[in-house]
Amino acid sequence: MQVPREAGLIRRGVLWLLLLGPLFFLSYGLSNHYTAQRDDVGSLVFEWERAIPLWKWSIVPYWSIDLLYGLSFLLPRSRLEMDRHALRLLSAQLICVTCFLLWPLRFTFERPEMDGLFGWLFDVLMGFDKPYNQAPSLHIALLVIVWAMFARHTRGTGLRLLMHGWMALIGLSVLTTWQHHFIDLPTGALAGFLCLWLWPRDGQSPLRLARLPASARRYHLAARYAVAAGLLAALAFTLQGIWLWLLWPGVALLLVALNYGLIGPGGFQKGADGRQSCAVRWLLAPYLAAAWINSRLWTRRHPQADEVCDGVFLGRLPANGEAADFASILDLCAELSLRPEPGQHYRGLPSLDLVAPDSDLCRDAAQAIETLRGHGPLLVCCALGYSRSASVVAAWLVLSGRCATVDAAEALIRRARPGVVLYPAHRHLLEQLTSGTCP
Repeated sequence: MQVPREAGLIRRGVLWLLLLGPLFFLSYGLSNHYTAQRDDVGSLVFEWERAIPLWKWSIVPYWSIDLLYGLSFLLPRSRLEMDRHALRLLSAQLICVTCFLLWPLRFTFERPEMDGLFGWLFDVLMGFDKPYNQAPSLHIALLVIVWAMFARHTRGTGLRLLMHGWMALIGLSVLTTWQHHFIDLPTGALAGFLCLWLWPRDGQSPLRLARLPASARRYHLAARYAVAAGLLAALAFTLQGIWLWLLWPGVALLLVALNYGLIGPGGFQKGADGRQSCAVRWLLAPYLAAAWINSRLWTRRHPQADEVCDGVFLGRLPANGEAADFASILDLCAELSLRPEPGQHYRGLPSLDLVAPDSDLCRDAAQAIETLRGHGPLLVCCALGYSRSASVVAAWLVLSGRCATVDAAEALIRRARPGVVLYPAHRHLLEQLTSGTCP
C-alpha cells in the first residue's frame, strides 16, 4: 500500500533544485576549468578499453540523466524522504568534486567529428564537460542515487523492467559515448552508494550515530579491520591492474571498522523487515559474503536449532526455508540479512559480532522472547547461534526466574547446545543483570 503524500512537497523539491542546480554547474565547471590549467593530470586506462565502440545514439540516454534528476524530486512522499534524497545528491557532488581536485584524471581517447542531431548533442556536452575530472564519475554517482529513488516508487513489472533497463543503459553510455574510462564507473558507483549509506531512507544517518564506544573490545576489533583494509588498499595500489578490485573489500572492511569503532550496529542498516539497506548490500558485499560463508562453515556439523526450554530454540541465522517451522524469530545479527517466512513474527535487535550485548539490549531481548514465544515455537538466532543469541537467552532465563543463577542458565543452554561460547564479558554482564547492578 502506498504511503499518503505529504502536502507542500512540490515547492520543497523546487527549492532544493534551485539550490542544487546552480551549485552543480558552478562547482563542476570551476573544477573542470581549474584542472585544465594543471600540468600534473594523469590518466588510468586499461588496454582492453580501446575495443569499446563509440555509439553515437547513446548520447541520448547519457543526457537523459538530467531530465531524470529533475523528475526524481516529484517522487518523494514525505519531507524526510525529499530531504534525504537531496542530501544524497549534494553529498555526491561534494565527494566527486573533492576527488577531482585532489586526484585529477583525463580522458585520453580522441572522439571523431560527428554531424546531425547526435553530433549537436555531443557539441553541447563538450561545451561544458571537458575531458577532465574522471574518477569517480559524478554521472554514475548521481545515477545510483536517482536509480534508487525511481526503483522505490516505480510500480508494475513492465514499468520496472523498462526503468531498470533505461538506467542500465545510462550507466553503459558513459563508456560508449567515450566520455569516461572504466575506472570511473566503479568509483562513481562507490561514491553513489556511500551517499545512500550516509543518508538512509529510514532511520538515523551514520553521521548522527557516531560516538565513542565504551567497550575496549570494539576498539580492538575496529583496529584489526582498519589494518586489514589498509593492507588491501596497499596491495591494490602497488600491483594495480586487476588487483585494483581489492579496493572493494578494502572499503568494505574500512566501513566495518567504522561500525565497530564509532557507529555501532546501526551502521549495518538492518531494517525492521530483517533486510539490510541496498547501500550496505553493495558497499559491504565482499565482507557480507565472507561472513555468510564463515557462518555456514562453523555450523556445518550442527546446522539445526536446539530447544532450550518452553518452546525457545537457539540456532544460527536461517537461510530461506530453514525457519519455516518457527512461529517467531528474534534476530541478534547485525551483519547478515534475514528474510522471515510469510506470516512469521519477526523482531530484530541487531548487535555486533564478538562483542557482548549491553544491558539494555539484554533486557529488551528477554522481554521480546517472553512475548514472541506466546505465538508458538521461537528461534533466537545470530550468525552462529553460539554467543550473542546464547547470552540473551541466558538473560531471559535469569530475568524470567526460570534459572536462579547465571551458572544454572549457562548449564541449561549448554545441555541443549554444547558449542555455546560465553566469554567473560558476557558472564560479567549477566551477573550484573542477576544482581540488579546494571546501569
